[in-house]
Amino acid sequence: MPFASVYPLVTARAVAREFTYEVEEGVGVGAIVRVPFGRSRARGIVTAIVDAPPPGVDARPIEAVIGEIPPTLVQLALWLADYYGSTPARALALVAPETPKRRKEQAPPAERQSLSGEAEPLQLSPPQIAAVERIVNGQGNYLLYGATGSGKTEVYLQAIASMLERGFGAIVLVPEIALAPQTVGRVRARFGENVAILHSGLTDAERRDERERIASGEARIVVGARSAIFAPVRGLGLIVVDEEHDPSYKQDSDPRYDARTVAAKRAALEGAVAVYGSATPRPESWAALERLDLGGRLGADLPPVRVIDLRREAGYPLSAPLLNELRKVAERRGKAILLLNRRGIAPALHCRACGTTIRCPNCDVALVLHGDVSLRCHHCGHTTDSPSNCPACGSPDLARLGAGTQKLERELARELPELELIRLDADAVAKPEQLAIALQRFRETDGVVLLGTQMVAKGHHFSGVELAAVIDADTGLSMPDFRAEERTFQLITQLAGRSGRDAPGRVLVQTFQPDARPIAHAARHDVGRFLTEELERRKALDYPPYAHLVRIVVSGPEIEPVVRALEELKAGISGAELLGPAALLRLRGKHRAQLVAKTEHPRRIASQAARLLSAAAPAMRKAKLTAVVDVDPQSL
Repeated sequence: MPFASVYPLVTARAVAREFTYEVEEGVGVGAIVRVPFGRSRARGIVTAIVDAPPPGVDARPIEAVIGEIPPTLVQLALWLADYYGSTPARALALVAPETPKRRKEQAPPAERQSLSGEAEPLQLSPPQIAAVERIVNGQGNYLLYGATGSGKTEVYLQAIASMLERGFGAIVLVPEIALAPQTVGRVRARFGENVAILHSGLTDAERRDERERIASGEARIVVGARSAIFAPVRGLGLIVVDEEHDPSYKQDSDPRYDARTVAAKRAALEGAVAVYGSATPRPESWAALERLDLGGRLGADLPPVRVIDLRREAGYPLSAPLLNELRKVAERRGKAILLLNRRGIAPALHCRACGTTIRCPNCDVALVLHGDVSLRCHHCGHTTDSPSNCPACGSPDLARLGAGTQKLERELARELPELELIRLDADAVAKPEQLAIALQRFRETDGVVLLGTQMVAKGHHFSGVELAAVIDADTGLSMPDFRAEERTFQLITQLAGRSGRDAPGRVLVQTFQPDARPIAHAARHDVGRFLTEELERRKALDYPPYAHLVRIVVSGPEIEPVVRALEELKAGISGAELLGPAALLRLRGKHRAQLVAKTEHPRRIASQAARLLSAAAPAMRKAKLTAVVDVDPQSL
């Protein structure tokens, strides 16, 4: 009778190890089993078949085999747990999610019936032809780079078609399903029922049915957000990571994996090709990957970009040049998109008499004014009534600093009442169906402005957009993060790409820093120059891609024990340049600080940190401290 090493899928780190069970002949790596575990039962994954249990272990038999995943996904999960400092059980749960029992009748997911696009292949340009041939006949990882509208999606589709003809399957990752409807729709239109959709909006039963279609080989193509990288696709030959620059690919809870990194690892395990596509690639991808350059926009030029120096303009958030362009849109019954990456009426309420800014009692951030009547914290959700007098000195002289999307909406309604306004932010479209309705309204309406946060710049292809404008390009530049300039450049360039796809377009960028490097390069659509300079800066500072970062954040009720815990941790870590401890903003009532390691060996540093934190766990629990280790963080 053979024996198996089984990882029980339980979250407790105290039992984060393999256990040996007796199994029947034919049970192999990847079997999902139900096993006795202590006084209860647990699901587990077979990770190895062994000849005998360890000395002194009386192996109990498994109770049942209840499913199966490919052995390569077991390898992927164990690598993920090691690299990101998680437990194998938590990583294995990603590749073998628990699903409910089948119901007698189950309607197909709504996406199968509601998505549309080009059903027939389009004629390719010479750069597209070269890219498809390289992807289909190549090995390893590629960066598919080209301006917005240069035809990246058609390259994906024709490469997938070639892979299907050869008997291979494909995974297409998008940052967020709801914000990439064109990509999803075109894949579905081209390949029909051969496509499965995986994302968080599905019910448990719908997700189970889609996974069964994938595992059985009925669906050879999977489209989804980051967790779709774990789909059990048979004979995987191609992984596409669309809009690869988007930080949404990083999971913000344990296991804190980056789907872009996992995609490269899975492609290596499967012998597949991974293609990373973007008009504004990450510096990491620009430096590391072979580039397949599609060049400029097909059939049209990129729109000219005009930078508006707000130091010389009286109007904010609507400068005179922007109002003039919007009046032209109104006269022609056209479409415009306006980006302001702040919600609410104003980002702060400030007392002119004593200088107090009204802040969240739980977080070290200003409360944001919403709808004139309430102040809200965008971190913890704390809400209070908007005061008529300063709570510190009693003065009625309260000023609204800056502008948010609600204020922009009001200003537009007053200045240009003939334009229909559609707001796109987390307050206006809290549910996926609201987002879909808003996007469809914009698509079908004339004389309309779509205004909102960074949602408006993501992956949309609307016809007839003649004006795109960034209301305040400085919002992201002030962030204390080494990626602040990269993110600002990407946001401006991506928004500019929404304009002028099928008609002459214009782009306006309002800023108090017109000479800032990301703004100046974005105004020239000069992606290559920006990335070259950004890589030079990062090399001088030893930031990614020239080193990996490991971020350790400790939080607790008082700042002194938090900093002390990180100082002790710092003393025990070797083999890395360590920055900090540095205090962070208080969040949800917790004081926080971080220690950042720069290293060529992130797994080694994460393992050291995990061992030290495990040894310190009793003292940290007593002090009510919690710790998070994040490998390759996307924000500091």
